[in-house]
Amino acid sequence: MDFDFSFFLFVATLVTGAIWGAYAWYLKRQNIPYDIENEPVLVEYAHSFFPVVLIVFLLRSFIAEPFRIPSGSMMPTLLVGDFILVNKFTYGIRLPVINKKVIELTSPHRGDIVVFRYPKNPEVNYIKRLIGLPNDKISYVDKHLTVNDQPISESALGEFQGAGESAEMNGAAQFLENLTGVEHRILIRNGAPSVEFTYTVPQGQYFMMGDNRDNSNDSRYWGFVPEENLVGKAFFIWMSWDWQNKGVDFSRIGTILK
Repeated sequence: MDFDFSFFLFVATLVTGAIWGAYAWYLKRQNIPYDIENEPVLVEYAHSFFPVVLIVFLLRSFIAEPFRIPSGSMMPTLLVGDFILVNKFTYGIRLPVINKKVIELTSPHRGDIVVFRYPKNPEVNYIKRLIGLPNDKISYVDKHLTVNDQPISESALGEFQGAGESAEMNGAAQFLENLTGVEHRILIRNGAPSVEFTYTVPQGQYFMMGDNRDNSNDSRYWGFVPEENLVGKAFFIWMSWDWQNKGVDFSRIGTILK
């Protein structure tokens, strides 16, 4: 069990609900009418917070969860300071806190932008692009990707030019990659060292890479992501804030991710 924010929301829901419920049960046993105006202070707070905490807990656990992008590993698709929403039910309904799947829905697709619990430390969430499905053969040689012996096409888009925290990747080569039908931009920094490999993805696991290929700590370095570590699919940018540039970047708000 991971003692993350979901756990504390769960505890807050239980505690506030138990206090309010116990007080109502006591009054009923004593045949005393419930008078909301004369609630004890502790009960009043529990009564006020319980519905709010419960709604947040249910929405965050089963519908959508917000995340902030802390690094440039998914540039140029996601920038540092982007605030995204992640669909929590795309890959199945999981019980909160214990993360056990109880309802199977759709399977992950190659090219999805996925939030997952880092296999080396499940208390930390990572976001990467899903490159390899179970049983896929993935090769990365001379900074070119091959999936199941099919080279992934790339179209040059010129040099990347960003501002604020994104400026660290200025001058990197930008390409439009077609990952078996999913088109997205990637960055390649010429001259940067690169890991070369050929892997077959094990059953029940996934291979993840960042779109910023030369600045991403991903499956090339620490291995595969088990299915039970998947959190959800990123689908929307609802806010973007760059402390080093102009604050809110309104041009990115409302972006649908792909």
